[in-house]
Amino acid sequence: RVQLVESGGGSVQAGGSLRVSCTASGFTYSSSCMAWFRQTPGKEREGVAAISRDDGFFTYYADSVKGRFTISRDNAKNMMYLQMNSLKPEDTAMYYCAAERYCGYGEYDPRGLRPSDFSYWGQGTQVTVSS
Repeated sequence: RVQLVESGGGSVQAGGSLRVSCTASGFTYSSSCMAWFRQTPGKEREGVAAISRDDGFFTYYADSVKGRFTISRDNAKNMMYLQMNSLKPEDTAMYYCAAERYCGYGEYDPRGLRPSDFSYWGQGTQVTVSS
């Protein structure tokens, strides 16, 4: 069965860095589109970053994280990463890994990611940034 397991969350002071990871199993990872979303209580799930299938050439970043976060994938290990630098208190959220097996290859919609575009989700890892 499809499984996505996040790890690497934690607490950090503003300006610090964290790397969260997603380990995938139960599906053909290399040909799947992958993404990171985040959510805080009472708010909608927000698309943070996405990476295209196969070579990961195409990426998407929300304006709020551009220049600070980097998404990457390692198809040999069935893993995806989100390197988060210059963290801000407003980055505090539960971070979720998401996957979609049936996706195209190309530029992401600049208007943003939609949770409905991804079929599989992890349980989340908490990231807390203190000021």
